Amino acid sequence: MSAKTFQYGRLLEDFEVGATYEHPWEVTVDAGTVGQFQANFQDACPTFASARYARELGLRDRPMHPTLLLNFGLSFSVHDVSEQAIAHLAYLDVRFPEACFAGDTLTASSTVLGSKPASSGDRGVVHVRTVLTNQDGRVVCTFERKALVRAGKLAHRPEPPYPPATPKKDDAHTLPPELRQAVCAPSRKAGFAGFVEDFETGDVIAHSIGKTVSDAEHMQLAFLFRNSHPLHFDEVYCKGGASFAGTRVVYGGLVFAWVAALASRDTCGNVVWDARFDNGAHPSGVVAGDTLFAASKVLAVTPHDSRSAFVTFRLVGTKNVRAVELLAQGADLFTSELSKKDAAAKVKEKVFEIDRTVLMRRRP
Repeated sequence: MSAKTFQYGRLLEDFEVGATYEHPWEVTVDAGTVGQFQANFQDACPTFASARYARELGLRDRPMHPTLLLNFGLSFSVHDVSEQAIAHLAYLDVRFPEACFAGDTLTASSTVLGSKPASSGDRGVVHVRTVLTNQDGRVVCTFERKALVRAGKLAHRPEPPYPPATPKKDDAHTLPPELRQAVCAPSRKAGFAGFVEDFETGDVIAHSIGKTVSDAEHMQLAFLFRNSHPLHFDEVYCKGGASFAGTRVVYGGLVFAWVAALASRDTCGNVVWDARFDNGAHPSGVVAGDTLFAASKVLAVTPHDSRSAFVTFRLVGTKNVRAVELLAQGADLFTSELSKKDAAAKVKEKVFEIDRTVLMRRRP
């Protein structure tokens, strides 16, 4: 008996520069999902953990964490952009211009900015910009990314039910309206250490606590965010030659969020907002059983108002070896792996790297 077989995502020739794909997922994010995310990632930034703290900043409630929003945006886009991708290559200009709250309904669209075949002819790089919006059309997350996809056209992809969409625009802000003026002083005096005055350009922090990833955990979270790439949950697909590891690979957005969270107690206990991420990549993959570690280097401190400043870190994640041990061995952790010409300088244990700019409180 013959059967129909549908495929999703796109191959290189399926991408049209300038086209916008309106992704089909439409998800109302309830308080349970927000709570589950906070419990899984243990991020120390109080804005996203405490409704009381968030309201004192001028927000109406505890907002969703930025990496939660990023994971929804990345995962929604997989259906149309990267379900056939070989690898995720880069994160660019990741911003969160509006706050988003439990009960909001999220949708996303992606616009193709570029498509370039490799000299080998069997693959190429696709560059897209994804915009995540809530039910009111407010842009709550926007980012660009690059993916490596195979050459060709997909034979059995169902046609979308609607004509191409119009690209969504945002106002290029890195902060929500409530935080663009002066940052309010919270009433609670307890909390984590680490204010603007504690960080100077060039400082390096090797975060001591690691995180071992389990199979059930990373698969459940990939499904929670609606990531439909079989590389993350289909063992038959992976053993058929599609996976570099011969098994399921941990979805990169989760690695991003875990590495950011591992750094949070040392760097983000007095952060008000994640303003921007840029120049990010996954130099190596992660599978279940790997243990993640993190390190941060201060790149810049820029004034914002009398109570806060922007602090930019180079955030990196490693697997199975603590960052402090790699640094002691002379490893160059904070230079982009793709920019290294000398193979001996590459750090095979590095699984994540990005520039992270946060709005941080000054010492009271």
